[in-house]
Amino acid sequence: MLTTLIILVAAVAAFASVLAVGLPLASRDQLASRLKAVAARRQELSARQREELLGGRRRFQPSRREGLMRAILGRLKLQDLLEAKAVKAKLAQAGWRQPSAAVTYIFSRVAVPVLLFAIGLVYTTTVFAHSPVTTRAFLLLGAVAVGVALPQVLLANAIQKRRFALARAFPDALDLMVICVEAGLSVETALVRVTEEMGDSSPETAEEIGLTAAELTFLGERRLAWDNFAERTGLPQVKSLATALVQSEKYGTPVAQALKVLAQENREARMSTAEKKAASLPAKLTVPMIIFFLPVLFMVIAGPAAIQVMGLMK
Repeated sequence: MLTTLIILVAAVAAFASVLAVGLPLASRDQLASRLKAVAARRQELSARQREELLGGRRRFQPSRREGLMRAILGRLKLQDLLEAKAVKAKLAQAGWRQPSAAVTYIFSRVAVPVLLFAIGLVYTTTVFAHSPVTTRAFLLLGAVAVGVALPQVLLANAIQKRRFALARAFPDALDLMVICVEAGLSVETALVRVTEEMGDSSPETAEEIGLTAAELTFLGERRLAWDNFAERTGLPQVKSLATALVQSEKYGTPVAQALKVLAQENREARMSTAEKKAASLPAKLTVPMIIFFLPVLFMVIAGPAAIQVMGLMK
């Protein structure tokens, strides 16, 4: 038993060492890819504007893999899901803006349950061949349930992580916007400047603000650009910013004053969130301390005495 425990601990330690060395080497330059996405969005909006002026439409040529997925979804009568606004909004909130994102997501919701069902069927006919029928049926149902929920869970997790990153860096972005606007820059120029400054600290925020700057430049209606900004992020803070800027442009109120108020509110909200997390730490640390710290402490304190008693008993 002791040998097995030592081998297990050594295996976990080796796996953790490999992860610690390999993850930094495997990480990609996210900032470069996000700036590339912003540049692609600018080119897309510019091309769309030129095509509308010429009275034509650009035809998108999908890849072979995407074409195959579209053909399968067409056979299953699921084309309407590809154009659903709710699906596109969720994918945008997760940062998945590739042209094939909707096709890949809808296809995964169909293919993953089938794939896991096939894997479960193989296991139930080989490894669990001698198990009761009810056990094998529950295994198959569990595999299908995991396959149905897995794409949605991954999407919800990506949205949550992106929202957290945006909410954490949004007050800093507002402070930079206040400084730029008070220095005499226009809103579009201020957004471009904030995109450059926030690129290293928060690539997600820089990407969203860069896309908003591009849409303000190329879209005919500025309100649409601000609404898209709020819809892509899904944050109440961004919705308040979009509403304040739209009202400021409509009624001619000072933009810097509105940004100052929003920046102050967001800083206070971030500080309040940090204080709540700090106040909840003692309760969260109770169980880990009981499970991990107290046994070790008892071993250190009572261990020598126990060894001495065992020696005297011999």
